[in-house]
Amino acid sequence: MQEHGSISHANQGMAKGVDMRGSNDLVQWQKASVRSVVVHDLTLTPQSQVLTVRFPWGAFIWHRPTAVQVEQNGRVEMLPIVDLTRLIQLGLVGLGVVVITVISFVQLARRKEKVS
Repeated sequence: MQEHGSISHANQGMAKGVDMRGSNDLVQWQKASVRSVVVHDLTLTPQSQVLTVRFPWGAFIWHRPTAVQVEQNGRVEMLPIVDLTRLIQLGLVGLGVVVITVISFVQLARRKEKVS
């Protein structure tokens, strides 16, 4: 029975390779590897970072894929997953902060000129 795409399948192997960065019961930041997939002579192991925030009524869990471990003929290679959307969002936020800072300095300089 194959369970491709189901939540239970995605979380079954989460205990494998867990690296706890925060041991607080409320918030946890972990590295996780899910069950490996074998295709021909390749063994592929997806890896992710997991942020878990627990509440009395439930939990917020966010998985961010980080890499795929590829094993072939005893050789292991890590292929990083680059999240371009995240990089663009961070760049836009940084640009927004710079623009707001410049506008604030310009307005402050104009106010000082009017007072003088």
